[in-house]
Amino acid sequence: MRQKRPVPFVSQGETMSIFSNKIKVYAFVGPSGTGKSYRAQMVAGEKNTHFMIDDGLLIKDNEVIAGESAKKAQTKVATVKHALFYEDKEKDEIIKALKKYKPESILILGTSDGMVQKIASNLGLPEILETTYITDVATEQEIKTARRIRVTEGKHVIPVPTFEIKKDFSGYLLDPLQIFKSKGKGQKPYISEKSIIRPTFSYMGRFTISDLVFRQILEYLVIQTPSMYKILKTRVENYGDGAKIYMEVTIMYGYNVMEGLREFKQKAKKEIEKLTAMNVVELEVVAKNIYVPEKGAK
Repeated sequence: MRQKRPVPFVSQGETMSIFSNKIKVYAFVGPSGTGKSYRAQMVAGEKNTHFMIDDGLLIKDNEVIAGESAKKAQTKVATVKHALFYEDKEKDEIIKALKKYKPESILILGTSDGMVQKIASNLGLPEILETTYITDVATEQEIKTARRIRVTEGKHVIPVPTFEIKKDFSGYLLDPLQIFKSKGKGQKPYISEKSIIRPTFSYMGRFTISDLVFRQILEYLVIQTPSMYKILKTRVENYGDGAKIYMEVTIMYGYNVMEGLREFKQKAKKEIEKLTAMNVVELEVVAKNIYVPEKGAK
């Protein structure tokens, strides 16, 4: 059984808790890129808590219930400030959610003892009861591997399913990571899906998708749609909150134009978001021609 290390005493003016002292506050500490978020839900499960705070997000089980990921910040300094809830707007949103859900316990993730203590203090949470360190739950080799992936690929794991944070990270790398871990005979297995994202300030750069990819997806969908004949033109603009797509098409004679366009838009938006992990903030489809098989195009 691994040993837990006591939390160092800190006297930072000791912000008085605005919550009931019945809330049990735990911490999970480890340097950046060592795999904390990857193992966060496992640690939370051992503490029997359903709530955690990680990189500016308040998470309940597998659902983000408040906050915006600090990894969206444009600089590392801004990321740290966001994760510590320096801004009243960011802090107030989390406090409001905590008051609403009234958790009995919560796990705070951070890169140091000072960081998790500062987060607890800024949110008015009670003193941290116990801290688990990354070295308590991961081997040296696992930590080295996690660091290598962070440095070479610029990836970061957030402990929620991909669909929960897609709107926050539209336009950036998102991959689902399935995890199944047995905790021993007779023990409940740990099964989870994580989301892997690339921070916007990463030297690896932003994740973009070629317009050709969008067109190929749309062309395939047109083939599968009886009311559509072919694509004449496409234009894709990538905004911070997703992609805006404009397309002109030739439709088949004999179909209701408005109904056919509406059904195609719904299907296309759903498939593009599924295949690219990018939000489609707007999809405009304009019918320019009608194709009549017997007589050719009009």
